[in-house]
Amino acid sequence: MATTVNIFEAKTQLSKLIELAEKGEDVVIARAGKPVVRLTPLEPKKRPIRYGLLKGKIWIADDFDDPLPEDYLIKPEA
Repeated sequence: MATTVNIFEAKTQLSKLIELAEKGEDVVIARAGKPVVRLTPLEPKKRPIRYGLLKGKIWIADDFDDPLPEDYLIKPEA
């Protein structure tokens, strides 16, 4: 459902109308009863994914995912 207000009312209650638009409500501003503009919230720009930004800046050992040596493991007491 849209809220329609005239220009004078929009000037006096702009903050309230912006809050309504941010919450997802359509706010239409009219001149002499004729709709002329609509307030809608801006969608944040999605930044594109940039792969490979850390290429050459990090290093992972070749044995990273090898099993741990026996002396690192906790042995259960019997």
